Amino acid sequence: MKVLQFTIPVPGEKNIIVQRDRLPFMYQHLHRHDEVQLTWIIKGEGTLVVENNMYPFRANEIFCIGANQPHVFKNDPIYYGGNLEVEALTIFFNPSGKLHFLFDLTETKLIRQFLQKYRSGFILPEEMTDEISSLMLKIEQQSGIDQIISFLELMRACCASSQLKELGSVSEMVQFSENEGLRLGRIYNFILSNYAEQITLDDVAKQAHMTPQAFCRFFKKRTRHTFVSFLNEVRINEACKKLTEGGFDSISTVAYTCGFNSITNFNRVFKAVLGKSPSEYVESYTLHAYDVAS
Repeated sequence: MKVLQFTIPVPGEKNIIVQRDRLPFMYQHLHRHDEVQLTWIIKGEGTLVVENNMYPFRANEIFCIGANQPHVFKNDPIYYGGNLEVEALTIFFNPSGKLHFLFDLTETKLIRQFLQKYRSGFILPEEMTDEISSLMLKIEQQSGIDQIISFLELMRACCASSQLKELGSVSEMVQFSENEGLRLGRIYNFILSNYAEQITLDDVAKQAHMTPQAFCRFFKKRTRHTFVSFLNEVRINEACKKLTEGGFDSISTVAYTCGFNSITNFNRVFKAVLGKSPSEYVESYTLHAYDVAS
Protein backbone atom coordinates (compact mmCIF):
# COMPACT_ATOMS: atom_id res chain seq x y z
CA MET A 1 0.00 0.00 0.00
CA LYS A 2 1.40 3.37 -0.95
CA VAL A 3 1.20 5.86 1.85
CA LEU A 4 0.27 8.78 -0.34
CA GLN A 5 -1.79 7.12 -3.07
CA PHE A 6 -4.27 5.06 -1.06
CA THR A 7 -6.80 2.88 -2.88
CA ILE A 8 -10.26 2.80 -1.33
CA PRO A 9 -11.60 -0.78 -1.33
CA VAL A 10 -14.73 -0.64 -3.50
CA PRO A 11 -17.34 -3.37 -2.97
CA GLY A 12 -18.61 -4.47 -6.39
CA GLU A 13 -19.42 -1.64 -8.77
CA LYS A 14 -20.50 0.88 -6.14
CA ASN A 15 -19.86 4.56 -6.81
CA ILE A 16 -20.82 5.75 -3.32
CA ILE A 17 -18.71 3.94 -0.74
CA VAL A 18 -19.80 3.99 2.89
CA GLN A 19 -17.30 2.95 5.55
CA ARG A 20 -17.81 2.75 9.32
CA ASP A 21 -14.64 2.37 11.39
CA ARG A 22 -14.47 1.26 15.03
CA LEU A 23 -10.79 1.02 15.94
CA PRO A 24 -8.34 1.79 18.77
CA PHE A 25 -7.12 4.74 16.64
CA MET A 26 -7.56 6.08 13.13
CA TYR A 27 -5.33 5.27 10.15
CA GLN A 28 -2.20 7.14 11.16
CA HIS A 29 -0.25 7.61 7.92
CA LEU A 30 -0.30 10.58 5.58
CA HIS A 31 -2.20 9.51 2.47
CA ARG A 32 -4.43 10.63 -0.38
CA HIS A 33 -6.95 9.06 -2.75
CA ASP A 34 -8.98 9.94 -5.84
CA GLU A 35 -12.23 10.08 -3.88
CA VAL A 36 -13.71 13.02 -1.99
CA GLN A 37 -14.03 11.97 1.66
CA LEU A 38 -16.83 13.13 3.98
CA THR A 39 -16.07 11.96 7.53
CA TRP A 40 -18.24 12.24 10.62
CA ILE A 41 -16.21 11.77 13.80
CA ILE A 42 -18.57 9.88 16.09
CA LYS A 43 -16.00 9.13 18.79
CA GLY A 44 -12.41 10.30 19.20
CA GLU A 45 -10.17 13.36 19.42
CA GLY A 46 -6.96 14.44 17.77
CA THR A 47 -5.48 16.60 15.03
CA LEU A 48 -6.37 16.56 11.35
CA VAL A 49 -3.48 17.50 9.05
CA VAL A 50 -4.55 18.46 5.52
CA GLU A 51 -1.69 19.53 3.26
CA ASN A 52 0.13 22.11 5.42
CA ASN A 53 -2.87 22.97 7.63
CA MET A 54 -3.87 21.60 11.03
CA TYR A 55 -7.25 21.39 12.72
CA PRO A 56 -8.21 19.88 16.07
CA PHE A 57 -11.03 17.39 15.79
CA ARG A 58 -13.38 15.91 18.36
CA ALA A 59 -16.58 13.87 18.51
CA ASN A 60 -19.58 15.01 16.45
CA GLU A 61 -17.62 17.04 13.90
CA ILE A 62 -17.78 16.54 10.13
CA PHE A 63 -14.93 17.16 7.69
CA CYS A 64 -14.78 16.93 3.92
CA ILE A 65 -11.39 16.09 2.38
CA GLY A 66 -10.94 16.97 -1.28
CA ALA A 67 -9.88 14.48 -3.94
CA ASN A 68 -6.13 13.76 -3.78
CA GLN A 69 -5.48 16.01 -0.78
CA PRO A 70 -2.73 14.58 1.45
CA HIS A 71 -4.20 14.15 4.93
CA VAL A 72 -4.11 12.22 8.18
CA PHE A 73 -6.42 12.06 11.19
CA LYS A 74 -3.93 11.69 14.04
CA ASN A 75 -5.50 10.74 17.36
CA ASP A 76 -4.28 12.17 20.66
CA PRO A 77 -1.42 10.18 22.27
CA ILE A 78 -3.79 8.70 24.88
CA TYR A 79 -5.36 6.51 22.16
CA TYR A 80 -2.14 4.60 21.48
CA GLY A 81 -1.66 1.70 23.84
CA GLY A 82 -4.82 2.45 25.81
CA ASN A 83 -8.30 0.97 25.98
CA LEU A 84 -10.06 3.77 24.11
CA GLU A 85 -11.89 3.43 20.80
CA VAL A 86 -12.56 5.76 17.90
CA GLU A 87 -15.55 5.58 15.62
CA ALA A 88 -16.14 7.36 12.33
CA LEU A 89 -18.60 7.15 9.47
CA THR A 90 -17.18 8.10 6.07
CA ILE A 91 -18.68 8.48 2.62
CA PHE A 92 -16.28 8.31 -0.33
CA PHE A 93 -17.18 9.35 -3.87
CA ASN A 94 -15.19 10.21 -6.97
CA PRO A 95 -16.74 13.16 -8.87
CA SER A 96 -14.32 12.50 -11.75
CA GLY A 97 -15.25 8.80 -11.98
CA LYS A 98 -18.54 7.32 -13.17
CA LEU A 99 -20.45 9.88 -11.08
CA HIS A 100 -19.29 12.66 -13.39
CA PHE A 101 -22.21 11.80 -15.69
CA LEU A 102 -24.54 12.65 -12.80
CA PHE A 103 -22.76 15.91 -12.03
CA ASP A 104 -22.69 16.91 -15.72
CA LEU A 105 -26.48 17.20 -15.82
CA THR A 106 -27.98 20.69 -16.07
CA GLU A 107 -30.12 19.88 -13.03
CA THR A 108 -27.03 19.24 -10.87
CA LYS A 109 -25.14 22.35 -11.97
CA LEU A 110 -25.16 23.84 -8.45
CA ILE A 111 -23.61 20.67 -6.99
CA ARG A 112 -20.93 20.66 -9.69
CA GLN A 113 -20.08 24.30 -8.95
CA PHE A 114 -20.07 23.57 -5.21
CA LEU A 115 -17.62 20.68 -5.57
CA GLN A 116 -15.36 22.82 -7.71
CA LYS A 117 -15.46 25.71 -5.24
CA TYR A 118 -14.65 23.45 -2.29
CA ARG A 119 -12.24 21.09 -4.05
CA SER A 120 -9.81 21.76 -1.19
CA GLY A 121 -12.32 20.43 1.37
CA PHE A 122 -14.26 22.06 4.17
CA ILE A 123 -15.40 21.84 7.79
CA LEU A 124 -19.13 21.80 8.47
CA PRO A 125 -20.43 24.33 11.00
CA GLU A 126 -21.68 22.82 14.25
CA GLU A 127 -25.29 23.77 13.59
CA MET A 128 -25.33 21.53 10.45
CA THR A 129 -23.95 18.40 12.11
CA ASP A 130 -27.31 16.87 13.05
CA GLU A 131 -28.79 17.32 9.58
CA ILE A 132 -25.77 16.03 7.67
CA SER A 133 -25.04 13.13 10.04
CA SER A 134 -28.69 12.01 9.75
CA LEU A 135 -28.37 11.96 5.97
CA MET A 136 -25.10 10.03 6.23
CA LEU A 137 -26.78 7.41 8.43
CA LYS A 138 -29.61 7.18 5.90
CA ILE A 139 -27.13 6.63 3.05
CA GLU A 140 -25.36 3.95 5.10
CA GLN A 141 -28.60 1.97 5.39
CA GLN A 142 -29.63 2.28 1.74
CA SER A 143 -28.58 0.93 -1.64
CA GLY A 144 -29.40 1.43 -5.30
CA ILE A 145 -31.50 4.37 -6.44
CA ASP A 146 -32.58 5.22 -2.88
CA GLN A 147 -28.95 5.74 -1.91
CA ILE A 148 -28.33 7.98 -4.93
CA ILE A 149 -31.37 10.11 -4.05
CA SER A 150 -30.21 10.51 -0.43
CA PHE A 151 -26.69 11.32 -1.66
CA LEU A 152 -28.08 14.14 -3.80
CA GLU A 153 -30.04 15.37 -0.76
CA LEU A 154 -26.78 15.39 1.17
CA MET A 155 -25.02 17.38 -1.56
CA ARG A 156 -27.92 19.83 -1.75
CA ALA A 157 -27.82 20.37 2.03
CA CYS A 158 -24.08 21.12 1.89
CA CYS A 159 -24.60 23.51 -1.04
CA ALA A 160 -27.15 25.46 0.99
CA SER A 161 -24.67 26.45 3.69
CA SER A 162 -22.82 29.75 3.57
CA GLN A 163 -20.81 28.93 6.72
CA LEU A 164 -18.42 26.28 5.40
CA LYS A 165 -14.76 26.75 6.30
CA GLU A 166 -12.23 25.69 3.67
CA LEU A 167 -9.65 23.16 4.84
CA GLY A 168 -6.73 23.98 2.57
CA SER A 169 -5.77 24.76 -0.97
CA VAL A 170 -4.70 22.68 -3.93
CA SER A 171 -0.94 22.92 -3.64
CA GLU A 172 2.36 21.48 -4.72
CA MET A 173 2.01 18.90 -1.96
CA VAL A 174 -0.01 16.82 -4.43
CA GLN A 175 3.23 16.33 -6.40
CA PHE A 176 4.94 14.30 -3.65
CA SER A 177 6.73 11.13 -4.62
CA GLU A 178 5.95 8.07 -2.53
CA ASN A 179 9.32 8.27 -0.72
CA GLU A 180 8.77 11.94 0.10
CA GLY A 181 5.32 11.13 1.40
CA LEU A 182 6.69 8.37 3.63
CA ARG A 183 9.33 10.71 4.98
CA LEU A 184 6.90 13.55 5.64
CA GLY A 185 4.47 11.10 7.24
CA ARG A 186 7.18 9.99 9.69
CA ILE A 187 7.92 13.63 10.53
CA TYR A 188 4.25 14.46 11.15
CA ASN A 189 3.79 11.33 13.22
CA PHE A 190 6.82 12.09 15.39
CA ILE A 191 5.84 15.71 16.04
CA LEU A 192 2.18 14.92 16.71
CA SER A 193 3.16 12.15 19.13
CA ASN A 194 5.81 14.13 21.00
CA TYR A 195 4.64 17.75 20.91
CA ALA A 196 4.41 17.87 24.73
CA GLU A 197 8.14 17.10 25.06
CA GLN A 198 11.06 19.43 24.47
CA ILE A 199 11.87 18.09 21.00
CA THR A 200 14.64 19.74 18.98
CA LEU A 201 15.49 20.23 15.32
CA ASP A 202 18.10 17.48 15.64
CA ASP A 203 15.48 15.09 17.05
CA VAL A 204 13.07 15.55 14.17
CA ALA A 205 15.83 15.58 11.50
CA LYS A 206 16.89 12.12 12.71
CA GLN A 207 13.36 10.85 12.08
CA ALA A 208 13.73 11.95 8.45
CA HIS A 209 17.27 10.48 8.23
CA MET A 210 18.56 13.89 7.17
CA THR A 211 20.99 16.49 8.44
CA PRO A 212 19.29 19.45 10.17
CA GLN A 213 20.15 21.73 7.26
CA ALA A 214 18.78 19.32 4.63
CA PHE A 215 15.69 18.71 6.75
CA CYS A 216 14.95 22.44 7.03
CA ARG A 217 15.12 22.85 3.25
CA PHE A 218 12.94 19.78 2.62
CA PHE A 219 10.32 20.64 5.23
CA LYS A 220 9.99 24.31 4.25
CA LYS A 221 9.70 23.49 0.54
CA ARG A 222 7.01 20.85 1.07
CA THR A 223 4.93 22.42 3.85
CA ARG A 224 5.73 26.14 3.72
CA HIS A 225 6.40 25.79 7.46
CA THR A 226 9.63 25.89 9.41
CA PHE A 227 10.00 23.14 12.01
CA VAL A 228 9.37 25.67 14.79
CA SER A 229 6.25 27.17 13.17
CA PHE A 230 4.78 23.72 12.54
CA LEU A 231 5.53 22.57 16.09
CA ASN A 232 4.01 25.76 17.47
CA GLU A 233 0.81 25.25 15.48
CA VAL A 234 0.53 21.66 16.69
CA ARG A 235 0.95 22.82 20.29
CA ILE A 236 -1.55 25.67 19.91
CA ASN A 237 -4.09 23.31 18.33
CA GLU A 238 -3.70 20.98 21.29
CA ALA A 239 -3.99 23.92 23.68
CA CYS A 240 -7.25 25.01 22.02
CA LYS A 241 -8.72 21.55 22.56
CA LYS A 242 -7.71 21.53 26.20
CA LEU A 243 -8.94 25.07 26.84
CA THR A 244 -12.39 24.34 25.41
CA GLU A 245 -12.79 20.88 26.92
CA GLY A 246 -12.11 22.03 30.48
CA GLY A 247 -10.50 19.78 33.03
CA PHE A 248 -7.52 22.07 33.64
CA ASP A 249 -7.35 24.49 36.57
CA SER A 250 -5.51 27.26 34.71
CA ILE A 251 -4.25 28.47 31.35
CA SER A 252 -0.67 28.06 32.53
CA THR A 253 -1.30 24.36 33.23
CA VAL A 254 -2.53 23.94 29.65
CA ALA A 255 0.58 25.74 28.37
CA TYR A 256 2.98 23.42 30.19
CA THR A 257 1.12 20.24 29.21
CA CYS A 258 1.37 21.30 25.54
CA GLY A 259 5.16 21.67 25.61
CA PHE A 260 5.65 25.36 26.33
CA ASN A 261 8.28 26.15 28.95
CA SER A 262 6.86 29.54 29.97
CA ILE A 263 3.45 31.17 30.09
CA THR A 264 4.90 34.30 28.45
CA ASN A 265 6.08 32.33 25.41
CA PHE A 266 2.75 30.48 25.26
CA ASN A 267 0.75 33.71 25.23
CA ARG A 268 2.99 35.22 22.56
CA VAL A 269 2.80 32.20 20.26
CA PHE A 270 -0.94 31.74 20.85
CA LYS A 271 -1.66 35.31 19.77
CA ALA A 272 0.68 35.04 16.78
CA VAL A 273 -1.11 31.90 15.53
CA LEU A 274 -4.74 32.80 16.33
CA GLY A 275 -4.71 36.57 16.58
CA LYS A 276 -6.10 36.59 20.13
CA SER A 277 -4.94 35.70 23.63
CA PRO A 278 -5.85 32.37 25.27
CA SER A 279 -8.40 34.07 27.55
CA GLU A 280 -9.98 35.89 24.59
CA TYR A 281 -10.16 32.58 22.70
CA VAL A 282 -11.94 30.86 25.59
CA GLU A 283 -14.36 33.76 25.92
CA SER A 284 -15.25 33.78 22.21
CA TYR A 285 -15.65 29.99 22.17
CA THR A 286 -17.97 30.11 25.20
CA LEU A 287 -20.10 32.85 23.61
CA HIS A 288 -20.38 30.89 20.36
CA ALA A 289 -21.32 27.69 22.22
CA TYR A 290 -24.00 29.63 24.11
CA ASP A 291 -25.40 31.14 20.88
CA VAL A 292 -25.61 27.70 19.21
CA ALA A 293 -27.28 26.15 22.28
CA SER A 294 -29.86 28.91 22.50
